[in-house]
Amino acid sequence: MSISSSMNAGIAGLRANSARLGTISDNIANSATHGYRRSETAFHSMVVGTGAAGQGAYSAGGVRSSTFRQVDQGGSLMGTQNSTDLALSGRGFFPVTTELGARLNDGTSPLLLSPTGSFRQDSNGVMRDSAGNALLGWPVNPDGSMPVYPRDNISGLRPVRIEVNQQVSVATSLVNLGVNLPASATLPDASGDPHLMSIDYYNAVGLSGKLSVEFTPQIDPAGPTNTWTMSLMEQGTGVALGTYTVQFNDASGIGGTLQSITRTSAEGGDYDPATGTFDVDVDGQPISFFVGNYGEYGSMVQRGVNFSPVGVEQNGFGSGNLIGLTVDAAGNLDAVYDQGFRRTLFRIPIVDVPNPNGLTALNNQTFQVSRDSGPFFLWDAGTGPVGSVVGYALQESATDVAAELTALIQTQRAYSSNAKVIQTVDEMFQETTNIKR
Repeated sequence: MSISSSMNAGIAGLRANSARLGTISDNIANSATHGYRRSETAFHSMVVGTGAAGQGAYSAGGVRSSTFRQVDQGGSLMGTQNSTDLALSGRGFFPVTTELGARLNDGTSPLLLSPTGSFRQDSNGVMRDSAGNALLGWPVNPDGSMPVYPRDNISGLRPVRIEVNQQVSVATSLVNLGVNLPASATLPDASGDPHLMSIDYYNAVGLSGKLSVEFTPQIDPAGPTNTWTMSLMEQGTGVALGTYTVQFNDASGIGGTLQSITRTSAEGGDYDPATGTFDVDVDGQPISFFVGNYGEYGSMVQRGVNFSPVGVEQNGFGSGNLIGLTVDAAGNLDAVYDQGFRRTLFRIPIVDVPNPNGLTALNNQTFQVSRDSGPFFLWDAGTGPVGSVVGYALQESATDVAAELTALIQTQRAYSSNAKVIQTVDEMFQETTNIKR
């Protein structure tokens, strides 16, 4: 009978509003939890019978509820003082794993997704958030190159681990020979005196050495030659590294630029016009010298009356201690050393799925891929649909406390109204019982 279905509908209403109260309570409790995604309760009507219009009798079906989490709606970003507090400026998640997964370190760690995290090194140097989850990333080769890793599985991901006490050096592999040679030195009445300079370099074990470069102008009484002899030598051993004849242009518009470089010794490598470099071998250590391209104002030029080697620089560094970590917008985690250089150790990919709201929610603001979310893909930060990495930042909770309190009032009123329905049905049953009396 309809009176009985009315009581069942009231009970269903109490149950549905109790579920909504649970999600509201959870949201308010996590209003200060970084990276929290709010939950919602949706109500769905239940129809008893055929539901066709014009039925003679009506039975109340009541309501049922379902809860879901709005994973695709994150909170705003807040600044912090820690360089490895990480957040995203858009869509996506950071790959993390459990404490057990971090110990595996073989590409079989369980993949968890985190929207933000305050990552710091533990006693073993592993980057973990406050819940103990370890950050995952792709290791970078020692020379700074990035290997090709699969993007549809986690076989290439490893826990981000930083060796705190290691001494790191960078061997010199490139010298920018930014020199201005005086054009006046190649005039017929010039003295022909050479110009000398010394360049520091570092070997594979972080020890320093010096390279000597001598520029000797070629003199011709008939007129300016715009030609120099360049000789390179290792100062410590006196070993010759190479001798080159360098000629400069004197044509309008390109005057002072390189015209030709010719190797005139058995030592050293030939000049490559495509890269603007030539290579020398310093006790088994190859070093490239960049001098510029033909007809372009690059590294080495000839102008004026002054010899100016202020543009000379090399890319090596001696042994240095780790003093900090930084993460750029592309997800590259760099170690910063006290010698003034930095080295990329890991690249942190960004995980994305077709349906973020289909992810399975786990403890500590982490999520796991499910059938409803679809397969994951590992993107470089700032490419495709995913956002860029923001260091010194955390993502706030997605909870709007004012909106939750308003929903709390609505839920309370709805719960009371359903309880009143049950009370009314009880009174009507009592009246029916009284008919017999």
